[in-house]
Amino acid sequence: MRFPIVDLSAADAPASINAACCDIGFFAVVGHDVPAEVVDDAWRAATAFFDLPLHEKLQSQSKDPDFPYGFFPIEEESLGDGAPPDLNESFNLGPPPRPEVAAAGGFALSSRLWPRAPAELQSTWTAYYSEMETLAARLMRMFACALELDERFFDDKIDRHLSALRALNYPEQISTPVPGQVRAAEHTDYGTVTILKPGKATGGLEVLTAAGEWLRVPHVEQGFIVNLGDLMQVWTNDRWRSTLHRVVNPDVEVAATERRQSMAFFHQPNWDAQVECLPSCTDADNPPRHPPTRSGPWLRARVEAAHEHH
Repeated sequence: MRFPIVDLSAADAPASINAACCDIGFFAVVGHDVPAEVVDDAWRAATAFFDLPLHEKLQSQSKDPDFPYGFFPIEEESLGDGAPPDLNESFNLGPPPRPEVAAAGGFALSSRLWPRAPAELQSTWTAYYSEMETLAARLMRMFACALELDERFFDDKIDRHLSALRALNYPEQISTPVPGQVRAAEHTDYGTVTILKPGKATGGLEVLTAAGEWLRVPHVEQGFIVNLGDLMQVWTNDRWRSTLHRVVNPDVEVAATERRQSMAFFHQPNWDAQVECLPSCTDADNPPRHPPTRSGPWLRARVEAAHEHH
């Protein structure tokens, strides 16, 4: 199948989004208005961080087990249930502190954890995070239109969002992975929508189609890859898909010399946002399929499970 590409500046963008979300739950976006220099600056800062010696990166590791951000070294987590630890390291930035959300604990109350080096990471990532907030809000309004809701339906459910920005480094594979071990095991994302800036290297992202086949996600120049998370599938009563995806290992010929990097913005609604079947996604013949859930406790449970698996 052909991977969907949506021009957000086009009048038919909501219809194109609806078609992609019903079919595969993934699409690329162009016409997104995110300045290229903001992307490039944040990317370079992430690369510089991953180039640091391990002992320096470990200084950005949180000492608080309830704080899900900061640096995570290789094989620290497994996104797949029962899968071997993932072959990546990451640096994770949480939302600005939300002191009004006491129940969120480290997910929202703590100050952001910034590495001491590189010096430019804080300013470039703050700018990139802000651009992703804007793009995510724009997408959520297009989602509302695509779902025959008022354009601002989601606004009060994401105005204190708990989104995370994660840079991932998939190092060169000097030794052979254990059976079943990949760069990121197959999984679905947790929240509403993920906005990914992937690198060009091989050993990349694959999506499980409705036909049960793994589809390689193409590199779209100046574009982002967008996919739905589990909460969007709950909201839409399975009309839209939160699709299994994975990051596979590179070809054996280049595994020892090729590394891969990506940046992912995981958009998560307000901690107390109630996620339940939308009125436009149910009728007498299609009753709600999922119980209502709260965004924050759902996020906490999924993050804790990922770290218990490793």
